Amino acid sequence: MNKFPSVEIIGAGLAGCEAALTLARSGISVELVEMRPTTTTPAHKTDLPAELVCSNSFKSNELPAAQALLKKELGLLKSPLLACAESSCVPAGSALAVDRLQFSGKVRDAIAAQPNIKVVCREALRPSEEHALSIIAAGPLVSDSLTQWLTQTFSAETLKFYDAIAPIISLDSIDTNIAFYASRWKPESSDYLNCPFTEEEYTLFYDALVTADCAAVRDFEHAKYFEACLPLEVIAKRGRMSLSFGPLKPIGFIDPRTKRMPYAVCQLRRETRDGDSFSMVAFQTRLNIANQQSVFRMIPGLTNAEFLRYGSCHRNSFLDSSTLLSPDLSFKQRPKLFLAGQLCGNEGYTESIATGHLAALFAIARLRGMDLLSPGPTTACGALLRHVTASEIRPFSPSSFHFGLMPALSIPGRKKIGKKEKHALLCQRALDDFTKWVDALTL
Repeated sequence: MNKFPSVEIIGAGLAGCEAALTLARSGISVELVEMRPTTTTPAHKTDLPAELVCSNSFKSNELPAAQALLKKELGLLKSPLLACAESSCVPAGSALAVDRLQFSGKVRDAIAAQPNIKVVCREALRPSEEHALSIIAAGPLVSDSLTQWLTQTFSAETLKFYDAIAPIISLDSIDTNIAFYASRWKPESSDYLNCPFTEEEYTLFYDALVTADCAAVRDFEHAKYFEACLPLEVIAKRGRMSLSFGPLKPIGFIDPRTKRMPYAVCQLRRETRDGDSFSMVAFQTRLNIANQQSVFRMIPGLTNAEFLRYGSCHRNSFLDSSTLLSPDLSFKQRPKLFLAGQLCGNEGYTESIATGHLAALFAIARLRGMDLLSPGPTTACGALLRHVTASEIRPFSPSSFHFGLMPALSIPGRKKIGKKEKHALLCQRALDDFTKWVDALTL
């Protein structure tokens, strides 16, 4: 390996690991800098790379869902982390969910098997000047020191919002005489456990939830949450029916005991391949531990729940990347420095992998003196890239990939298209265009 590796990557999260493996398999030397376990964060529990903090789900794997489309495009790029996820998956209906430890372990092994990657355990206070290029993929839990360098260097305010994670429960503490296995619309499936509420049980649970105390954490008074990952109690305070018409909606389920649709349903998703632990779907929370125990044990089937992990809230940061970055994810003021992952304003696991992979491809092109055009906005990767580098929405806000980021369809003679057909057509257009883009890659 060269004395000074060609590319420095700061952060061994999803984006950083994807970028490192993508660069390394192209024959480029990489120094992957990770501060854990020497310096920890409030949310991480292990010292493994690509640790999944909030959930074990990469969301839908079935077209025409937006998340499935993004994964299809990453599959065309032969994404190394997507391969790790697929080989450590757990049953989750149409979603791609993984055994977290197996997933991170596979990523660790892939990095260890790659001679072009050197892993360095230290806190990066700023990018090194010793490398041809650097990619900052420090994630939303970026250290204060690196945050300070970023804001001082680019004269841009680092925006902050708060994210929440859901509890995990031991299977043997769940009453399966009440909770039943099924996926929405697929009663024969055993991928999820479902806790059915009667109207009375829902009312009691709701009243307890909205009056429970939250964890006493400074700076939460002006918390700004990502809308797609709101704490359960924040959703609940929007109205008494906000849960039963939202994350606890019962549509698609029949309670085997009553042969009727429940009033509300709490879903539990497998955390591990052997199915000995389940996470509470959409139960991100900042309730204190005592209230998590008392309130969540009011859920039918969870009276004796053993919590393997409690829900919590932590700080997430992101830059106003749409004003700072060029279309290739490099900083306008510092072209040798790239940004990837949630710090650049993408939200979600698959999205972080995508921006990490794209940053690596742009870095490869730069090192080889080649021009690489971005994938078009009609593709999932291109639309996501356009959002984080050229969004005109102010104030800039993080986003997961969704169909609204793509250009509208134009079908002569058709004024109105049904939602399902529209999504299917958007997916087909995207895959056609992205396949052409991948086929034209000459890196």
